[in-house]
Amino acid sequence: MFSKKMVWVLMAIFAFLSITTFIENMPKKKEKHVIEKISAYFPYELTKTIGGLDILDKKSGKKLKIDNAKVFLAFDDLLKKWGKTHLRLEGSTLVILDDEKRVIDKMVLNKKELSFVKDFFFK
Repeated sequence: MFSKKMVWVLMAIFAFLSITTFIENMPKKKEKHVIEKISAYFPYELTKTIGGLDILDKKSGKKLKIDNAKVFLAFDDLLKKWGKTHLRLEGSTLVILDDEKRVIDKMVLNKKELSFVKDFFFK
């Protein structure tokens, strides 16, 4: 019924779909210096659990129940949404705002960091 060729074809299809899913669910590359600076003000953090990783809301202490395969995508999405309301660019300076839109910190960006901020948060 099944030939050896059919088994190889099915294995190749399975491998292709697995690799495609893996690549699709990888987080975007980030500028380490920028992320380190804003992570102190970002209200979520990644935490290790018995089953893998989860996202913790720093304000309420509640864990968001996110599938492990999607945790990095969800974290990036939360970071982008937060960045749209709490970050502002003034030339090559990144301004970090609190919930009341008051300036709490600033950071001068180089060209690479500026490009990352524009693409990641403001696109």
